[in-house]
Amino acid sequence: MSCFSKKIVFFTIFALLVGLVGLTGCSNIQKGEGYTNPYTDKMARDKQNESVLGGDGLFFGGKSKEENNSGAGIGVNGFLWRASLDTVSFMPLASADPFGGVIITDWYSPPSEEADAKATERFKLTIYILSRDLRADGIRVSAFKQIADKNGNWVDTAPDADTASKIENSILMRARELRVAAAVK
Repeated sequence: MSCFSKKIVFFTIFALLVGLVGLTGCSNIQKGEGYTNPYTDKMARDKQNESVLGGDGLFFGGKSKEENNSGAGIGVNGFLWRASLDTVSFMPLASADPFGGVIITDWYSPPSEEADAKATERFKLTIYILSRDLRADGIRVSAFKQIADKNGNWVDTAPDADTASKIENSILMRARELRVAAAVK
């Protein structure tokens, strides 16, 4: 194939592509009356059903949605974030991601009554802040527990069934206190 014929083929393909791109903007297809966009319909439905507890979420007579999202720079509710950090402040933090809404503590052994006693159990928490709104379902806590066997090795075991829910409730109570304090100012 000569250089001239390669240029003609290239120019022809280029002209066809430019023509096709130009024609795609000339569509006159109209949406029918029965047309629905599932994505925008779901968004409207979710907006309408903000919470089981109503538009204000967990607390009645609260602030508007814009005010409720305190902490414009982070991707989660500022009250839940601050309350979570306050609630687990006695535990060492392994990771805290305010944009993703995840707080991971390091292993923590409760102090024993005897000063020189070796720890026999330890706990770790992962806290997920799931919403920008202050809602009861906007937070989830996963609790992990290990106990020391007779050789001193840590063995995974299930924590008490209500440990995670007790911590969630503590966080929600602290978030409520922070929100009330912010409303007073």
